Amino acid sequence: MSTHQVLDHVDLYLQLGRDYECSDVHLPTAYPPAWRRFGQLSPIWEDHPPLTSQDTERLARSFLGTKEWDRLQKHGDIDFAYSAPNGRYRASVVKQRLGYDMAFRIINDKIKTLEDIGLPLEHILPLTRYQNGLVLVTGSVGSGKSTTLAALVDFINRDREDHILTLEDPIEYVFESKGCHVNQREVHKHTESFARALRGALREDPDVIMVGEMRDLETIQLALTAAETGHLVLGTLHTGNAPRTLDRVLDVFPTDQREQIRIMVSESLRGILSQQLVPRADGNGRVLALELLVNTPAVSNCIREGKTFMLPGVMQTGKNVGMITMDESLRQLYVKGIISREETLFRSDDKSQMKAFFES
Repeated sequence: MSTHQVLDHVDLYLQLGRDYECSDVHLPTAYPPAWRRFGQLSPIWEDHPPLTSQDTERLARSFLGTKEWDRLQKHGDIDFAYSAPNGRYRASVVKQRLGYDMAFRIINDKIKTLEDIGLPLEHILPLTRYQNGLVLVTGSVGSGKSTTLAALVDFINRDREDHILTLEDPIEYVFESKGCHVNQREVHKHTESFARALRGALREDPDVIMVGEMRDLETIQLALTAAETGHLVLGTLHTGNAPRTLDRVLDVFPTDQREQIRIMVSESLRGILSQQLVPRADGNGRVLALELLVNTPAVSNCIREGKTFMLPGVMQTGKNVGMITMDESLRQLYVKGIISREETLFRSDDKSQMKAFFES
């Protein structure tokens, strides 16, 4: 096959993405077919001409059903879970000035275990065994939040005998009921919004609720209420570290409610896992850098008094319960020779302190 030929179905590009262990495949107008491998976006073939608007329209039609095509024409963008013969994908198609752009996140068929991901089990497992409270998994786009969340749900599914309800947009990993009865609902397909689904969820008598994304005031408020009223809530936020996550949660509320919300969060929070996937120094894939905040009396106090800026200091003294800051996690990976000095500095929160560490 000449590399210049545009393949006639999206699935052929997706298969290539799977074969080469990519996380995403991009088919944009006016750019060659591209993939994201180990965090880097690059054309699949160096000498492939850019896709034309005719190419991308043909490719979009090759995998969109009538319903999705109509929705794309009406709204200008769609985001849904696409099931191809070779697996599942989170698909996004948008109409832009030049034509259609398609992006696919490859969803692994096999749910990774907490061990596979390399999470510190002795400190993570206690978080999954609470009967109520809030556990947050945070990080930027593509930092492996969905994978970690799926591993937590999968562990609870095997470890407990409860009712788990997941609210996702779209459903990524498919869970078979094991010890638990698992219900999965997709926003836009089974319900119109996260907030609406959460309100409904509380009538379904679940023990564990996974909220794919806590992006607005109503969803965050409902998640906090659920965590307070006897449900273990697992959720994700696009924030970089634990202090920023707490600020983000508190900042969505009107000023006059903040004090009451701080008290709620200080009591219901169980822990925050913040993560990044960092390219390995040997160029062989990526490694997880993990910050872990566990809610101790000292942490709870900082939240209640609105002093989230003091959390990094508190986390340094909480090593016995597994607490670790992102910078400490990066330093450990650097000292073991797993990640480069450049990546360590680039991804650290406190750059001047990290520079001092290198110079010491």
